[in-house]
Amino acid sequence: MGKVTGFMEFQRVGETYEAPQARKKHYKEFILSLSDSDAKTQGARCMDCGIPFCNNGCPVNNIIPDWNDLVYRGAYSEALETLHSTNNFPEFTGRICPAPCESACTLGINSDPVGIKSIEHFIVDKGWENGWIVPQPPLVKTGKKVAVVGSGPAGLAAAQQLARIGHDVTVFEKSDRIGGLLRYGIPDFKMEKSHIDRRVEQMEAEGVTFRTSVLVGKDFPANVNNWAKKTVSPEELKSEFDAVVIAGGAEQPRDLPVPGRELKGVHFAMDFLPQQNKINAGDKVKDQILAGGKHVVVIGGGDTGSDCVGTSNRQGAVSIQQFELMPQPPEQENKPLVWPYWPTKLRTSSSHDEGCERDWAVATKRLEGKNGKVEKLIAARVEWKDGKMQEVPDSEFEMKADLVFLAMGFVSPVAQVLEAFGVDKDARGNAKASTEGDACYKTSVDKVFAAGDMRRGQSLVVWAIREGRQCARAVDEHLMGASVLPR
Repeated sequence: MGKVTGFMEFQRVGETYEAPQARKKHYKEFILSLSDSDAKTQGARCMDCGIPFCNNGCPVNNIIPDWNDLVYRGAYSEALETLHSTNNFPEFTGRICPAPCESACTLGINSDPVGIKSIEHFIVDKGWENGWIVPQPPLVKTGKKVAVVGSGPAGLAAAQQLARIGHDVTVFEKSDRIGGLLRYGIPDFKMEKSHIDRRVEQMEAEGVTFRTSVLVGKDFPANVNNWAKKTVSPEELKSEFDAVVIAGGAEQPRDLPVPGRELKGVHFAMDFLPQQNKINAGDKVKDQILAGGKHVVVIGGGDTGSDCVGTSNRQGAVSIQQFELMPQPPEQENKPLVWPYWPTKLRTSSSHDEGCERDWAVATKRLEGKNGKVEKLIAARVEWKDGKMQEVPDSEFEMKADLVFLAMGFVSPVAQVLEAFGVDKDARGNAKASTEGDACYKTSVDKVFAAGDMRRGQSLVVWAIREGRQCARAVDEHLMGASVLPR
């Protein structure tokens, strides 16, 4: 490393946030990227640690020490090239990835880890500002045609890799815009959608064709957003294309089977979040779910629940209560026990800082209301013994609830897609496909591959990018007999 003692000389400095009361008034991003001088200093904190565990902590195996050193030296374009060698879309991960790489940082054993995510954010933003990110069309076309079903991070990564190697790629998306759950599952205040739009422009210049509002399959469930105007059968795709990649997101939400679930005002999180994103994009939404002037309860303590909190705050909710079934995790992890793995610890998001009451080890017993409209939620305290949940005696309580959001995760990809293709599923309802060997990412159906949430279930954007890239190599090997795409 260029500054071998940097980790002893410099303290971690994070990105700057707009104040909560100010940022609640809009849906724009509110995190400011590092300055050049701060980025160089933070890059200098990267240790000459010998074994960079951050590389393996990162699902796409980013070459983190190399681009940290390049940033320290001011070689920003070279840092961007190194970053792009493993990650097609660092502007996505630099904004919304939870940064497992930082949990694996060697410096993090007994100090603050290197601010890897903020440096990644800095590098890619610098690249866009200076015009270094340009289309990379193939030098030679192969004449092979590939269909990609789903335009989230897995589908986009697979499509870009396959187009750059010379295949004709068509991406099918059931929604009215490209981006999948990136577009309609993540609030704009976490990632503005202009980042997706300029990548789409780049990919179109590289030869990718995008077809929106096209549903592949049939009979989608009502609780999955579907703005398709045309339906294409898997048989049509298999006859027209030399290979098909199914890369849709995990969109089948976990439901809450309790009395009162049918009351008005009880919604899945993914009924609520996409509507606001569409409004931000200039669309009109009939009967929009609005939290303004209401007492909101969010069931589920993860990222989706946090997104409901942030959106409800911006809409003017009177109060927001978020609770989680599991016990409250410790504020600080036991590093000697868990390092370099992802730790279980209390995580407070920027949305929580904007105003929210949080509670843990709480189970919903029923929902009650009048005239078919929810008015309150009845819950109880629970405790976990030997891995089993038990209700604490005499712990039942109620909370006012005009609006209840179910944000308890997603159980599987949309089953109708997998069933339409006729692929085998694993025990969790995902497409069954290995990630190793000659048949990696291949499903049980000839010419059909699966990647991202469709294969592994609900996961991170960075895992989707990894699987999309690896799946692209597997498709290229299938079509050409060999591949020079990175694994």
